[in-house]
Order: sequence, then structure tokens, then C-alpha cells
Amino acid sequence: MNFMKRRKFLKNASLAGIGLTSYRLLGQVENNIDGYITNRPNTNDRTFTSLAVEETIKFIKSKISDPQLSWIFENCYPNTLDTTVDYEVINGKPDTFIITGDIDAMWLRDSTAQVWPYLPLVTKDEKIKNLIKGLINRQAKCVIRDSYANSFYKDLTKVSAHNKDIPTPIAGVHEQKWEIDSLCYVIRLSYNYYKLTKDDSIFDENWIKSTKLIYDTFLTEQRKDGKSPYIFIRNGTAMVDAPLFSGTGRPFKPNGLICSMFRPSDDATMYPFLIPSNIFASISMNQLSEIYLKQKIDNSFSEKCLIMSIEIDNAVKKYAIKEHLDFGKIYSYEIDGFGNNLYMDDANVPSLMSLAYLDSKFEEDQTYINTRKFLLSNNNPYFLKGKAAEGQASPHTGKDKIWPMGIILRAMTSKDDDEIKKCLKMLVNTHAGTGFMHEAFDKDNPNNYFRTWFAWANTLFGELIIKIQDERPHLLKFNYSI
Repeated sequence: MNFMKRRKFLKNASLAGIGLTSYRLLGQVENNIDGYITNRPNTNDRTFTSLAVEETIKFIKSKISDPQLSWIFENCYPNTLDTTVDYEVINGKPDTFIITGDIDAMWLRDSTAQVWPYLPLVTKDEKIKNLIKGLINRQAKCVIRDSYANSFYKDLTKVSAHNKDIPTPIAGVHEQKWEIDSLCYVIRLSYNYYKLTKDDSIFDENWIKSTKLIYDTFLTEQRKDGKSPYIFIRNGTAMVDAPLFSGTGRPFKPNGLICSMFRPSDDATMYPFLIPSNIFASISMNQLSEIYLKQKIDNSFSEKCLIMSIEIDNAVKKYAIKEHLDFGKIYSYEIDGFGNNLYMDDANVPSLMSLAYLDSKFEEDQTYINTRKFLLSNNNPYFLKGKAAEGQASPHTGKDKIWPMGIILRAMTSKDDDEIKKCLKMLVNTHAGTGFMHEAFDKDNPNNYFRTWFAWANTLFGELIIKIQDERPHLLKFNYSI
């Protein structure tokens, strides 16, 4: 990409972030706010535009009675397109690089999640189709660059800001935190894009190379011989920034599950078998097996993926489901294979709460239902209740901060109108006047929050509102503002 285009992209992204610190309104009478001016960047400053997205915004807004909820939706749903996209055609193929927001790097996880709410539009808008196809192409390049890395730079010659990590990230890698879900998201995007479009051109040489590397990495990290080439050491004082024991993690007993040294929050795991991510891996390997079989790419490899998927699933059922004193059989968050189980959740995806979001089969799974009850109770150390809201937290942001993403996922996985309404009310009244979601906010004071510009949380909120319109449109007729 040429210098001028890159500079314009960063300038626009920076301006978008600055604009989120305050909100503008036309009229306010006590707590009833009647009119709002959008907090979206000016049209010429947006990093990507889509007619289908604009039409969706107009349609959904027309169904929302609460003006504040409508305003937040308009700000949040297109935020990824408005502020984070770097799209071009390289060697005749679309190429899409998507920054996470306030960090000039692309996470494999975040980038998939950021475009996910637009995926239903691929058959309606060629620009959206090319955008997502370009991201699939870019993700394949990233995996080939370093299958253990979680985030990358657009410029594959760029030296990482984390150049004091051990080992030092290779050129083009922003951070090398080994997280199972990073590779799962690559498969999730490819699989669902193909299911909607039937466009098999994405399964090119690079894609095949990257997906076989994903399998090999998962196989290595099952650590059946107790060994792994991976270590990660970071110089600093935050204990969650690196695994213990010189970057190798706590002791474990191999059992067919995949070791993950980090969680989706980018925090180090306590025990290496991170259960939500292993469940995600089982789903992903099954999807990869289906692609390789139905596309007649490699039947033998398809069989290996299916065997791994089944092995992981069986290990989860055997080792990760335990009887809780108050909730019956529930899923552990992390285990070590020796019988030690961690009961908690982290407000990210994958999480235990998000299992029904990742795969609808969990909606009727009694173990998931029990787990969900546990997660929303005082028995979960990271379920916080404060003056402003209640919701899932994360060790990543300390003991007092709730994640809007956790509240969103609670609503997305709920079948209860009152619970969804409760979640919407909390989301509408904790954005600190910005009209956007944040990474986390203080349970007692939402004006104390982290990350003004966090595109994943914003577009996930948009996805929630669209889901409600599709499934429970009557819930958009209520007033959720205090």
C-alpha cells in the first residue's frame, strides 16, 4: 500500500477515535433526550462504505422507539467500516486489513468478529463480499507468517512494539500470544462466508497452506508428549502478561485437549486447557473437515480434522464437566488434566457464556444451561454487581470493571424477554454519553471506563440489536433510557 493511502487511513482512524469522547444532542429535557446528531465520521472520512449497511441502519432505526438506543445503534453497528478498514486489491485479489480500534494492529480474532455482523449482507452487496473475501485472504497470509501469533501489522516488514518479548516477534507480527481461538476465527470466517456465497475461490493455495498449518499447530499444542516449542516471556510487572515458569505455563497432564497459553482477553491462562477455546476448536475442526471433504480438496486431511474434532469433544466431556455444589454439572473454564478445575468466565468470545452464540446446539444443552446460571450468580468471582450495572468482568481489567461485551452476550444467549430488556437498559445507561460501547466500565461509575474506541464491542452491539429485531421485535418498542 502506498504511503499517502496509509497516512490517510491512520489519520481517519485517529479522527474517528477522537470523536468518541463526547456526544452531541439537539435537545435534552431532564432525562428524556429527544434528538441526537450522529457520532459517525463524515462520509469522506470513513474507511469503507456499504449501501447495504446504510440501508440496514435506516431500517433498524425505524423499528426502535427509544431515541437513545437508536442513536447508539447508528454509531456502533457501522463502526468497523467507518474507522478500521484498510482495503485494496493485491495481485488481483482483494486484501482487507482491519485494525482493532485504538491499536494499529489486526487481531485474527477481532477482525473476524468485527466484520461478522455484516456477513449476512454478502449476497446483497458486492463491496461487503469483497471486503470479507479480502479479510480471508489477509488472515491466510498472517497464519502462514506465524501460526502462534495473535496480532499482526499491515506492513509485514514492520518491527513489533513488543520487541523486548522473548522470543522477539518476527517482522510483521505485533504480538505472539498463543491463543487457540485466533486460529478458530480464521476457519469460522471462511466456513460461513462459503456457506452463504458458495464462492470456492477462497480455497486457494495460500488458504490450504494456512489451514493445514492450523491443524499442525493444534496437533503440536495437544502436547501429547508433554512438549511444545512455544514459550512467551514479557518484561513487565503484570502477571497476566505471560505464562509462569519462564513462559512455559503450569504443569499439565495430556488428555487430548489443546494447550492455550493465553485467553481471548490476551491474559495468560491459569491452567493450560482453556475449555471454551477447546470447544471452539472442536467446532472449527469439524467445519474444516467438511470443507476439505465437500470441496474434494483432501479427503485424508478431512478425516484427520474430524478425528481431532471428536477427540477434543470427548476430552471436554470427560475432563471439563464437573458437579458443582449448587448448580449440578457445569463446564469448567480451565483445567490442567490432573483434576484441578477453575470455575469462572471471562467476558470475551469464546467464553462459557458465548457457547450458545458460537453454536446453537448449546441452547438445549443442560450442562450449558446449568453453567449459564452459575455464571450469573455470586458464585462466579467475575460476575460483578454495582450501582450502575451487573455483568461479567475479566481479570484483564481488574476487580471492579464490567464488560459491555459480557452484557451483550448475556442478552444474545437469553430466551427471556425480561432478561434481554434488563441488558438493554444497562447498555443504554452505561455508555458514559459517548454513544459507543467500551472495553470495560466501573460497576459503580460508568464514566470511568477503558478504551474509547473498541470496534469489536461496537459492532457486536449492532449485531445484538439486529438479532432482537429479527427474533423479538417487540423489545425495540420500549424506552430504555433512565
